[in-house]
This record gives sequence, structure tokens and C-alpha cells, in this order.
Amino acid sequence: MTTPAADRAALDPVLSASPARRAIPPAVWGALAIVYVVWGSTYLGIRIVVETMPPFLSAGARFVVAGLVLGALVAWRRGPGALRVTRAQAASAAVVGLLLLLGGNGMVVLAETSIPSGLAALLVAVVPAWVVVLRRAFGERPGPGAYGGVALGLAGLAVLTLPGLSGDVRLSGVLAVVVGAVLWSVGSFASSRIPMPADPFAASAYEMVAGGLGCAGVALLRGEYTGFSPGDVSVRSWTAFALLVLFGSLVAFTAYAWLLHSAPLSLVATYAYVNPVVAVLLGSLVLGEALTWPIMVGGGVVVAGVCLIVSTERRR
Repeated sequence: MTTPAADRAALDPVLSASPARRAIPPAVWGALAIVYVVWGSTYLGIRIVVETMPPFLSAGARFVVAGLVLGALVAWRRGPGALRVTRAQAASAAVVGLLLLLGGNGMVVLAETSIPSGLAALLVAVVPAWVVVLRRAFGERPGPGAYGGVALGLAGLAVLTLPGLSGDVRLSGVLAVVVGAVLWSVGSFASSRIPMPADPFAASAYEMVAGGLGCAGVALLRGEYTGFSPGDVSVRSWTAFALLVLFGSLVAFTAYAWLLHSAPLSLVATYAYVNPVVAVLLGSLVLGEALTWPIMVGGGVVVAGVCLIVSTERRR
């Protein structure tokens, strides 16, 4: 999953923005490539991390480290004042961080102990459809095409759930991702309607620290610390963990934040349907995950639904 502040920017303003008609410079395509590949590869990275690391413990460590590093970078580049927030802003950032990273990403990390990374990515891809549902529930009126995209997304979700119903994968893992996607959507939707820190980098740092601490607390309740030894973690898992912190949470987020100021938002939003395709391909190539017919058909329907939502809403 993406970085909190970046995902918030993608799921709300993008869905109602008009595309800027100008030539796309090579730097923009380079930054888009980073977002496409790096964020698409995070599902693979998570699957490798949880091979030998407890799920919530690994997620908590990842986000606390990334949040502290990002906060330090913000203070270094923009001065300590950039991190100053009101109590209301701090509370809002904490709530959003818990919804996105404990509820959303945490459930995905837990699920990837029992389901393929590609399947998890496709289940998460339905997030834009949940956001449209939330917008309608709170009085907004998305375009007709958005409703069609929701219908396609939910139909694809039903097909993707078949491996769990048939016993090919654990149904609990599938349901965990669905719950996580809903919580991620709630956090993304709420974040644009409550008082958040003005600096998106600072906001993301606070969200990651809060969400990471929440994951660490759940790990404690689940007993993940009991008997855990860093020496039992494989080199493969440590490498994936470091890459998630450095590239997934820092490099890709920086590229995305730059894109928000340098490229048409409708173009940037295309990550929502490119990331799951990248995740499925990497899962198949690196981990040998099977490309079953529910994944191929359901994934295609989900991606089509997300494309319809983004393309329809950006014309409004």
C-alpha cells in the first residue's frame, strides 16, 4: 500500500480534478515509473518479510522507522517549525495513521502470511470503489460512470474471493484484506475532512509513527514479541524490510509528492490500476504465485472498474 498522505491526495482531489493539457516531460515519466514499480513491489516485499518476521511487529517497526526518518528529513530541509502542529492536527494525524496503517496496511500484512501477494494487491485495488461509496453516503454525487466502476469493482471482488470460498487459499486472509481495504478507504476519506498538518510530509511522518506504534501495540497483544529473536529473521526478510522502509516509504513517497506539484493529477492517479498489475506479475515471477482464473478474471474486472472511476471522475 501507498504512503498515507500520498494516498489521501490521490483518492480525493484526483477524483475531481481536471487534467492539465501540457506536454509530459521525461522527469515526470521517470517519477511515475518509480511510483508504478516501487509501490507495486511493496506487496512482494511484505510477503517476503512475513516469511520469518511476525506481521504486526514488522509493520510497526517499518512505519516507526520510516516516520522518524521522514520527520528528521523534514526538520533538516525545512526547519523544525515545519513539524509544529496543533493538538487537533496531531490527533487527526494519529487517527488517520491508525486507520490507514494499523487497520489498512496491518490487515494486509497479516493476510499475506496466508494468501499470495498478487491476490492481496488486487483485493486492495478496490479501494477507489469504496471511496466512491463513502462519498455518496456523505451526500456527494459522483458521476454515473463512477457507479459503474463501483459495480465492476465489487463484481471483481466477488470473483477474487472465490479462491477463499473454494479452499484454495485461506478465506480468513481474503476477508482480512477486504476489511483492511475498507478501513484504508475510511482513513483516506476522513483525512481530507478533518484538521490535518499543513505540510503533507510532516503529516505523513506523524501518521506513520502513530500507525507504527499502533501495529507494535497489536503485536504485543498477539504475543508476537514472545520468543522472537532478530537472529531468527532471514537475510532475505531483512533485505525486503530495508527496501520497504527506504524505497516503499521514502523514495516513492518523495517521487509522488513531487508529481503532485509537477504533473496532471489525473495522470498521477493511474498508479491505482498499475500497481496491482505490477504486484501480480512480480508475485508470479519472483515467488512463483499461480495465476489462476479467478485472479486473472477478477483482477481484470477490478482494474477495469478502477480505470472507469478515475477516467470518469477526472472529467467532472
